[in-house]
Amino acid sequence: MYYFVNASNNLAEEKKKEISDILLEISDSSMDHLKNNMESTEALDPVISKVQAFVTANGDVMSGRLKDRIFRFMNDLHESLENLHAINIHRTPISLKAYCLLFIYIFPLIYAPTIIHDMGANNPIYVTYFVVILTEFILISLYNIQDQLEYPFDDYGLDDIKLDSFKMDR
Repeated sequence: MYYFVNASNNLAEEKKKEISDILLEISDSSMDHLKNNMESTEALDPVISKVQAFVTANGDVMSGRLKDRIFRFMNDLHESLENLHAINIHRTPISLKAYCLLFIYIFPLIYAPTIIHDMGANNPIYVTYFVVILTEFILISLYNIQDQLEYPFDDYGLDDIKLDSFKMDR
């Protein structure tokens, strides 16, 4: 949309600068929204509405084709932002996460006596502790990986999506 507006011969340079600033604000606001894991899009809506206000205020100097393209791109932008917002807020159900944590904490109490029984009381105790601690370490690591994968936009971890590379003014 930036290039379509800036290619228009009917718009004055200050109007091109105004819409460019609005588009940059939309880019920055949407990236901040994703990074901060906000539950609501209320902060984004007024920023996105500025495009409609701009088109309405400057519709007399814009061609119908340009207005149609802008509205089509804004429709695509709304759909994309809604999809990203849905990905960002829908997490693993809290009951499932609580069950996982409960299991991680209770597991050594159940698992250690089973290991002692299966290996026999004659074996050194450090072998039993090693097996239980190793298993607990694996469970905690898997839980932490799940937790990190739930927040792909927060820039915490090596596997996160680098939002700064998608900004307009990168």
